[in-house]
Amino acid sequence: MSPEFLLTALIVCISPGTGVVFTLACAISGGRRAAFAAAVGGTLGTLPHLAAAVLGLVAILQTSPSLFNLLKYAGACYLVYLAWLTLKDRSKFEVGHEETPGFVGIATKGVLINILNPKLSMFFLAFLPQFITRDSATPTADMLGLGAVFTLITFAVFVVYGLGASFARDRILNQPKTLTAMRYGFAACFMGLGARLMFATI
Repeated sequence: MSPEFLLTALIVCISPGTGVVFTLACAISGGRRAAFAAAVGGTLGTLPHLAAAVLGLVAILQTSPSLFNLLKYAGACYLVYLAWLTLKDRSKFEVGHEETPGFVGIATKGVLINILNPKLSMFFLAFLPQFITRDSATPTADMLGLGAVFTLITFAVFVVYGLGASFARDRILNQPKTLTAMRYGFAACFMGLGARLMFATI
């Protein structure tokens, strides 16, 4: 495992994306437990894409624009749905539900956010082979190993983001103006990420 891979994977994971935004929102609305649930869900949601890339199923997405479009539209609609639920709650800051959902509920939303993003499969297919030597006798096993490490890094980054946000939670929740700004900010992020996914191409 090269240092270049670890550094590149860390940079990719740190870059704010849908999973990070969702984890931050859950941390502020529900605290550390909600943040951990979001991190677990978001990480689990990447596993099917890793499996698709390793097993070559991503070729189906590349040769079937209709299937790719179906997945990306479903993912974009789900992000817009989360934005709407975030905006409509006027009582307190929540993500995706009027009351703070349980661990399983939050994790399920995290899984759906990433499963419904077909670009993740393309990312794994483009990213992992760069760090596999040409003379490797076990390229599939090597990709699985790199993917596993990438997944662990993803989980660690989500947890760090979530814990950081949860520490500021009490201060944020006690300031209505800040709370409103956060609500609109997260809704805008979900809308923007949904729009970006909507216009994604193979």
